[in-house]
Amino acid sequence: MSYLEDFQSYLQIEKNYADHTVTSYLKDIHDFQTFIVKEELASDLLDVTRDRLGRHFLSYLDEQGMSKKTIARKISSLRTFYDYLMENNHIDINIFTNLETPKIPKKLPQIIDDEEMNMLFESIDRFKPLGFRNYVILDMLFSCGLRASELTEMTIKDIQLDREQILIHGKGSKDRYVPVHAKLKEDLKQYLTYTRPILLSKGSSSFEPHVFINYKGSQLTVRGLQVILKKIIKDSGETFKIHPHMLRHAFATTLLNHGADLRVVQELLGHEHLKSTQIYTHVSSEVLKEKYKTAHPRMVKK
Repeated sequence: MSYLEDFQSYLQIEKNYADHTVTSYLKDIHDFQTFIVKEELASDLLDVTRDRLGRHFLSYLDEQGMSKKTIARKISSLRTFYDYLMENNHIDINIFTNLETPKIPKKLPQIIDDEEMNMLFESIDRFKPLGFRNYVILDMLFSCGLRASELTEMTIKDIQLDREQILIHGKGSKDRYVPVHAKLKEDLKQYLTYTRPILLSKGSSSFEPHVFINYKGSQLTVRGLQVILKKIIKDSGETFKIHPHMLRHAFATTLLNHGADLRVVQELLGHEHLKSTQIYTHVSSEVLKEKYKTAHPRMVKK
């Protein structure tokens, strides 16, 4: 079906979605197609005009025991797909436009507090090349609020230490600049001048453009980054699990707790919509409540 191929190209080229995201969209559409044919509700994807068909599919997904989050994602995929078909004059109505999906309870992101972060930094042996690299990586994630892919895809030319900033290539080809503090600037200088060449010598090429190098002398991957964070946790003696996005959460929450403007944090995180950033105001509120409980004399238990 050419319109499916066109939709795939639209997601890949115009929307610039990642491969796994495109695959998820196409799977959701295929699952819906299988459902309507099996249940004899429509002959093909273009013959979907009755509102009740959407409600039938919603009930079917619920009966399959799928989570509210999964159901909402599938309906969102179909809504986008049928919007695309309408815009390209394949259909006249999108039955998913007004279909209500299950409400997903918002979960507050898991946060690492300042004391725990200090323990992680102090546990790293900075006198070894890999240790110093790990220290800089941890500081980059915590002080710049980077996504895992943004850190691993960073190249030498993206670093502008003379301006104390780094060019970050974010989601959807949206670039932004993030500042670096004085300590991180000096550590980056040392890493690029002394540590990185040592790591690079382990590989077969000296022309690797990416900033962060693995122990084999090639580009660090997201999977490799996760292994590094696990090692940092293990060496620190902490027992909680950590992933790169937790450090991004910690970055945002720390800024807000110390008085940063919400829109500034939005820009630094590279969020397209302010509502994506607003969840951190809830986290900050929880922190304020805890501080209030421990600090206000009327809250002190006798």
